[in-house]
Amino acid sequence: MDWLFAAVGLVILLLAGDALVKGAVNLSLRVGIPALIVSLTIVAFGTSAPELLISITAGLEGVPGIALGNVVGSNTANILLVLGVPALLATMHTGACESRKSYVMMLAGSVLFIGLAFLGEFNIATGLILLAALALVLLDAVRDARAHRAAGQDAELEEPEGADPDMPWWKICMFLALGLIGLPLGAQLLLEGAVNIARSFGVSETVIGLTLVALGTSLPELATTVMAALRRQADVALGNVIGSNMFNLLAIIGIASLVAPIPVDPAFLRFDLWVMLGASVLLFPFVFMKRDITRAWGVILTGLYLAYVIVVLI
Repeated sequence: MDWLFAAVGLVILLLAGDALVKGAVNLSLRVGIPALIVSLTIVAFGTSAPELLISITAGLEGVPGIALGNVVGSNTANILLVLGVPALLATMHTGACESRKSYVMMLAGSVLFIGLAFLGEFNIATGLILLAALALVLLDAVRDARAHRAAGQDAELEEPEGADPDMPWWKICMFLALGLIGLPLGAQLLLEGAVNIARSFGVSETVIGLTLVALGTSLPELATTVMAALRRQADVALGNVIGSNMFNLLAIIGIASLVAPIPVDPAFLRFDLWVMLGASVLLFPFVFMKRDITRAWGVILTGLYLAYVIVVLI
């Protein structure tokens, strides 16, 4: 039953997150919020809502290992698995993706996150520091987007994910209600199932957060990237992973730590945070040397992730 609860909770989380994005995007556009701001903020927060609700609920329920493990494990999975598995199917032409600035910001955010972790706890003070860094990233993104707009290159910014100009008000309200009700329900079910699974196997909540929960919340990104690789449209996959990882570090833990303090398990300081940083450094040749992620790289990245999971579980 615990596995069933976890699976049902994950499905509800993912569906509710998608519903919330659709409802929030169309509500924002209807009330006059510029599409640019919707794309950079509402869509980003909405697509990360499952991870955010898991981290907040875990902190309130007294299992902070799942909160931190979810973010650290998701970031590691995003690089090694989300980029590795699609590359096994087809070469990902990420060399065409211009993401140097975002990559440097992600590395800086990772170093900041690890530095704050060594304080022993993510609390209100450290949460505000992470959110201040997020604000700087968003301001820089707004400035870049405006520059693209001035150059007439903002077509993609005018159509945020989930936008439907003809969506009626009743449908917008329905999506918002499904998202707002489903997210906490799914988070609670997934968390209860995950904690019970951890206890039945004699492993810590931290390990479950790094593996089961992190992998589950990374499934949408994995599915999207696999389809993009099969369609030979994976040139922006690298940028999406970098943006997602940066948002996980700065926004999810930043917000969750304002709700409840998140103590840092010493195991994170010894191993998991360095694996996350090492995986981030592995992206260097794809970002700065314009290398494509070939099948050989897919084997390496996927193999590294499997090895990491094995080490964590034993």
